[in-house]
Amino acid sequence: MPLPHRLSSNYVITYLMNFSEQLINWYLLNKRELPWRGTSDPYKIWISEIILQQTRVNQGLSYYERFIRRFPDVAALSDADEDEVLKYWQGLGYYSRARNLHAAAHTITSAYNGIFPTDYQSVLKLKGIGEYTAAAVCSFAYGLPYAAVDGNVYRVLSRFFGIETPIDSNGGKKVFSELAQELLDKKRPGLHNQAMMDLGATVCTPSSPTCNECPLQDGCYAFANRSWTNFPVKKQKTKQRNRYFYYFHITGKNGKTYLHKREKNDIWKNLYELPLIETERELSEEEIQEKFAFQPLETEFENLQLKKVHPTIKHILSHQHIYACFIEAEANYRKPENSVFLEIDESKTGDYAVSRLTEIFLS
Repeated sequence: MPLPHRLSSNYVITYLMNFSEQLINWYLLNKRELPWRGTSDPYKIWISEIILQQTRVNQGLSYYERFIRRFPDVAALSDADEDEVLKYWQGLGYYSRARNLHAAAHTITSAYNGIFPTDYQSVLKLKGIGEYTAAAVCSFAYGLPYAAVDGNVYRVLSRFFGIETPIDSNGGKKVFSELAQELLDKKRPGLHNQAMMDLGATVCTPSSPTCNECPLQDGCYAFANRSWTNFPVKKQKTKQRNRYFYYFHITGKNGKTYLHKREKNDIWKNLYELPLIETERELSEEEIQEKFAFQPLETEFENLQLKKVHPTIKHILSHQHIYACFIEAEANYRKPENSVFLEIDESKTGDYAVSRLTEIFLS
């Protein structure tokens, strides 16, 4: 798809001077006061960026503060057990990010003597860090001239320039990356990047943008054409997969209950969960009571008695819809050799990192 004339070199040059200046002036008057903005510590900036990748600021703030209190620096994060890191990440979702943080902390400790790397390419090589995060850390912490392009930036630029190239295409990513870099204030890259993010998060929002408060309104294609709903353009729709989970909250006469650690390369890897049977479809109440689908549990438990079947809960993830049914039951634990289950006191379930879905049930 050919680029619109609004991306011709002459048009972009017209906005190079005023775009960033207007943006930064607006930001200095309207910026949100956030704890990671008062520091040039690359570690704290890194943690905040990973937390905020899929979490709104008002939701992520308490998680950030709690995480930093426990793991105030690279050494503390590197020295911790993965289970504890996952526990402190509990509720944020996308647990692979917590595992990647932990792995990257090990790399910084071993390869950089515990000092966060100071150049873009080295930061980019750390596990779990992509171009956006590397640019954010390097521009905020070190003043390096790299444009950070996230969802907010895609939205602002696509609306301002009227870019119809899909943001989820290789061509689109190249167009936006090059444009963002060209518009970047090379002398104030951190301020510019933060301003772009704040504008997208607070003014140029996905729905109901407050265009009358936007410092870039005069040059904005979407505002002039009342077409903000058309941008950004995406070509692919996320395919959703339905899964059916039956969780067993099993208690024995000894006051014990049972957890299992997910170790396969799947959602919630390395988190704990109640004994689980996954089925290909949703089971009827009669099928649940007949227990035929739950026979695999009999290798670990005997005399399984269902006490209560809770209503099914729909739990939405980015690419999956989980239909979860929690079942309270009693059973005798066989304690077979090489058992996959951990026997714990009922009161100790809160000590283990579990998914938000399981946490809600157990609380």
